Amino acid sequence: MNNSFEYIDIILLAMIAGFIFLRLRGILGKRTGFEGKIREEFKEDFTKNIAKKVIDNDKFDEAAKNDFLKGAKIAYETIITDFSDNDNKLTESKPLLSKKVHDQFNLALQERSERGHYAEITFIGVNSATIKEHKKIDQILKVTVDFVSEVITCIKDKDKNIISGDPKKIKKIHDTWVFSRDTRSKNPNWQLVDTLN
Repeated sequence: MNNSFEYIDIILLAMIAGFIFLRLRGILGKRTGFEGKIREEFKEDFTKNIAKKVIDNDKFDEAAKNDFLKGAKIAYETIITDFSDNDNKLTESKPLLSKKVHDQFNLALQERSERGHYAEITFIGVNSATIKEHKKIDQILKVTVDFVSEVITCIKDKDKNIISGDPKKIKKIHDTWVFSRDTRSKNPNWQLVDTLN
């Protein structure tokens, strides 16, 4: 009789531990790669150094592509998590967005906030990032990147009822983003100028 109660206690404790783990993961998230402020090496890799190599398409070799993609992955995660967090504001990703994209994202966040909704996201990671196209038009450099990533995400209302998504299900996302830089600009940052979904 006592043995059966011990087994029930063990099962109950395991269930409580599992629940706490899932709640902590949902609240704190699981980040891979970028955490906190933009790192100095990211600024170097994803700004002037790459731009010099892209100016002449022939020099955009495998090494340059790999360097660019390192920065692009960090930019992608920064933008996705900033757009999807529950404060409904763009903070970390603002320097990485063109005015057009920033205004589009900001409008979507304002509409979400007005409905009383907020997002919960756990960014699992970028599965792949490949350069689809790179070109120079006059003094404007453009690089189109295909991303495949995994996230756990859901939208909740003010009463914490789930509106969409699933906080327990990993979702695979396919995105095509266009990054650009004006070689005449004093701003060395590449910026997201378009999303092709």
